[in-house]
Amino acid sequence: MKVVNLVFQVFLLLVILLFLIYFFAGYDSAFEADQYCHSYLSSYGNLSGNYGCDHDTETHKWILYESNDNEEPAKIIKKFRYKFL
Repeated sequence: MKVVNLVFQVFLLLVILLFLIYFFAGYDSAFEADQYCHSYLSSYGNLSGNYGCDHDTETHKWILYESNDNEEPAKIIKKFRYKFL
């Protein structure tokens, strides 16, 4: 019985820890994540137009990417996650 109680406490502690990491690690809003993405974008010297920011609604992230002129997929430079709820 003590082993089951210990396993439950460890599981509960892990769930609480993951929730706290999620809550404190992201930006507060999509607008704030967008602003940080465009701030990083301006530091790349967007002279060639190969860099951009895009909003991914499925993962709730703004993505800074570098596109290529050929048919290769874009290279993701940085992701800016915001809190959904």
